[in-house]
Amino acid sequence: MADRQPEDDVLDPPAAAEPANPSAIYDADGGFDAGYLHSVTEAIAADDAEHLKRHVVDLHESELGDLLEHLSPDDRQSLVRLMGADFDYAALTEVDEAVRLQIVDAMPNAQIAEAVRALDSDDAVYILEDLEEEDRKEILEQLPFRERIRLRRALEYPDESAGRRMQTEFVAVPPYWTVGQTIDYLRDEDGLPDNFSQIFVVDPSFKLLGAVDLDRILRMRRPATIEEIMHETRHAIPADMDQEEAAQIFEQYDLLSAAVVDATQRLVGVLTIDDVVDVIQQEAEEDLLRLGGVGDEELSDTVLTTVRSRFLWLLINLGTAILASVVIGFFDATIQQMVALAVLMPIVASMGGNAGTQTMTVAVRALATRDIDIYNAGRVIRREVLVGILNGVAFAVIIGVVAGLWFESWGIGQVIGLALIINMIAAALAGILIPLLLDRVGADPALASGTFVTTVTDVVGFFAFLGLAAWWFGLGSS
Repeated sequence: MADRQPEDDVLDPPAAAEPANPSAIYDADGGFDAGYLHSVTEAIAADDAEHLKRHVVDLHESELGDLLEHLSPDDRQSLVRLMGADFDYAALTEVDEAVRLQIVDAMPNAQIAEAVRALDSDDAVYILEDLEEEDRKEILEQLPFRERIRLRRALEYPDESAGRRMQTEFVAVPPYWTVGQTIDYLRDEDGLPDNFSQIFVVDPSFKLLGAVDLDRILRMRRPATIEEIMHETRHAIPADMDQEEAAQIFEQYDLLSAAVVDATQRLVGVLTIDDVVDVIQQEAEEDLLRLGGVGDEELSDTVLTTVRSRFLWLLINLGTAILASVVIGFFDATIQQMVALAVLMPIVASMGGNAGTQTMTVAVRALATRDIDIYNAGRVIRREVLVGILNGVAFAVIIGVVAGLWFESWGIGQVIGLALIINMIAAALAGILIPLLLDRVGADPALASGTFVTTVTDVVGFFAFLGLAAWWFGLGSS
């Protein structure tokens, strides 16, 4: 009852290939070694396939991915061509999307189909999901029926769902089997996955009943039945669950693997910790990039792709900057009468912007990890406001003294101090409320919060500082 593709016998695997010496790939600081890279590029230029096979074939897929990203586009294609059947296509899951597509687009579909057959199902889906529908269909048609159905089923699940990240190779047995039968099956069956830590228990319709950890199998007497020793799978993951939510379940319950089930609770795959680690890293990178307003940009993207990625948010930032300038324009006469105001204005806006970014970063991360919800949002808001008040008072004293001594006017020191307190409180409120509001309306708080928080702190900071100065000193305003 194992749903898997042919692999080596699980209890008698072949000797693993000796890994390449890491010192030949990376330098002492962990960067890619320039000498190694030069030797590879020289071999590619000379069409020296034998040299490449000696020095590249034993690389781990992640190391080969690093090598691909360091090569020029032409050299990448040449490397794949020269390596031939010795090229490890699993390395394509370790590179940026742009690099992967550039390599795959240069390959005929028949070659991609051969590569897909050699990969685990989750890696195969990772490559296929980025292809055009017509190419994907042609590639799938060249696969054996069982593999084709399995991959099509995985590709039908939503993007970035557990169904897209799961492996469809797993081991499942009926509950009435004995431990002895199960062990004999694991020893004799040629078609088991290479690595697994759980055996799943299913009924005749493949509905998930439970699971047995391998260590428990090995410790039980042969006559014991699987039903007697299995445990309920309390953390089965729906196939359409977002991959980030699935990763949070792994983190919360310290899982190594988890069953993936469809809407009818039928077992369709398994999600493993190595895939979840990739998901966690991917989601963290996405949040970090979106906080900077660069979306899903990658280092390998072309100039035009990068420009398009950044242009929209730079345009929005320009609009908000104009809004802040309009506020300053309301007080142009005030600024003309006291030059010190023009000198000190950036301090108020900068301090507010930094404080707002700090709060916003904490809020966005808390939303991503589901650490903040309707039940504790009020407490978090109160905490951030209190932090804003205390930091505002502390820095108001510091900048007030500095400004007073600098311009020999304690009045200007008090004005900038009060303005700073007001802006720090506004920054705290904006930093927490804007991400919450965006999340509530279904927008991505990581991508959109920064622009709006900066706008609030700039507008409030300028208005508070210049307005207080006009009132305090009785200066005219236009």
